[in-house]
Amino acid sequence: MLRFLKGRTPIYRDWTLLQLAALALALDQLTKFVVRQTLEWHYSWPATGFFRFTHIHNTGSAFGLFQDQNLPLLFVSLVGVVVLACIYQSQERPTRLLRFSIALMLGGALGNLIDRIHQGHVTDFIDVGPWPVFNLADSAIVVGLVMMGWLLVMQRDQSVTAGTSPAAMADDATCPLCDGLMISLPNGARCADCGVRERILARHNQDLPD
Repeated sequence: MLRFLKGRTPIYRDWTLLQLAALALALDQLTKFVVRQTLEWHYSWPATGFFRFTHIHNTGSAFGLFQDQNLPLLFVSLVGVVVLACIYQSQERPTRLLRFSIALMLGGALGNLIDRIHQGHVTDFIDVGPWPVFNLADSAIVVGLVMMGWLLVMQRDQSVTAGTSPAAMADDATCPLCDGLMISLPNGARCADCGVRERILARHNQDLPD
């Protein structure tokens, strides 16, 4: 485990990611504060319509699931923050899209976590049609999850499309720059972590005996 994390940049040193997470957190807390100050509990503005602002107290998870489970969900939120930090830490050079997705999820998780600690519930206010009422933190978490899922699917598809040649990867299983996993390509290989490319096939053929 120590070897795996050796040389990795800790998340608390990624100022761009932290600033994006802080922005998501600030917007979430600001909008909740405005709703609490201007809209009474269980009231909606406008009174009718497909899109409304409805002030409710959510003791469950995102979109009203698992009601009256504030304490367990508080623990889950803390675990989620740790998991996000570990995902970031597992990457030698996280891509911009991955960093953005983690920043959104981190800011959203912290936003709802602050509500649970300070109020014992989460303030929800975005009311769209038949969809359960939610907030900006929920939106940030969902968008971040979708982005991360898309990245994982794209990485898997690239691996399947390119294929993995044991002969070609025998001497170059890891990236020479970051020790990440190399994905075989028709004319070489690409690092799944930092994106560096190498013409591994050509070099491998040169190493073969006559």
